[in-house]
Amino acid sequence: MRGPTTPRNGRITTTQHHVVLLCKYACTLRGSIGRITTCISAILVAALAGCVGALAAGRSPGGAVGARLPSRAAAPCPGADLHPTAGDTPAVDAATLCLVDQIRAAHHLPALRPNPQLGAVATSQVATMVRWDYFADVRPSGQTPLSLVIVTRYPAHGASISVAQNIAWGTGDDTTPMHIVAAWMASRPHREIILSGVYRDAGVAVQAALPSVVGAGRHGATYVMEFGARHTAPGPR
Repeated sequence: MRGPTTPRNGRITTTQHHVVLLCKYACTLRGSIGRITTCISAILVAALAGCVGALAAGRSPGGAVGARLPSRAAAPCPGADLHPTAGDTPAVDAATLCLVDQIRAAHHLPALRPNPQLGAVATSQVATMVRWDYFADVRPSGQTPLSLVIVTRYPAHGASISVAQNIAWGTGDDTTPMHIVAAWMASRPHREIILSGVYRDAGVAVQAALPSVVGAGRHGATYVMEFGARHTAPGPR
């Protein structure tokens, strides 16, 4: 068994078979839904360049490196060491949010509230990536996380909303919530989303499968975490 190396698609943390690859997205919609075009266009270009381009270049978006999470001794997150299977994904989803909230608490930030609309978008995103065989924040159809969220009930009664998304896939030991959240925290763009004071709600979805374009026949898991906030005034710039 070989030691840590850098593969063509991702980051090795323990052996040549354990990979984590990441991607992220963030956008704020201000005013009416009719004004969404500029925001979506800017994010579409950035997402395709940063995520799809990173796959072609053989690197992990955001320059992810190994990282450890804060100590969980005071309040362990059940399921943090689970390897996702078809039967334990609800526990894995909950553990992922728990770990993120522990990190936010350590930085004096409020916990993210589980939100069913964001959870449904996350579930749709991860299922679509696996079914359509791609790994990116923006779907091949051009739909962004923001465009998916605004057609739910999430924006109701808000003057503006902010939406962000972290995604990851991993194989081997790197499929656990602990490893995925640690990888996000080791990547500056993903860490900035997790530690942003803007977001108040979240939805997590995990599927015990990989898009074949990145999985190459390997067993693993794909993670999606949506972040959101509803503002009573125009959102932060």
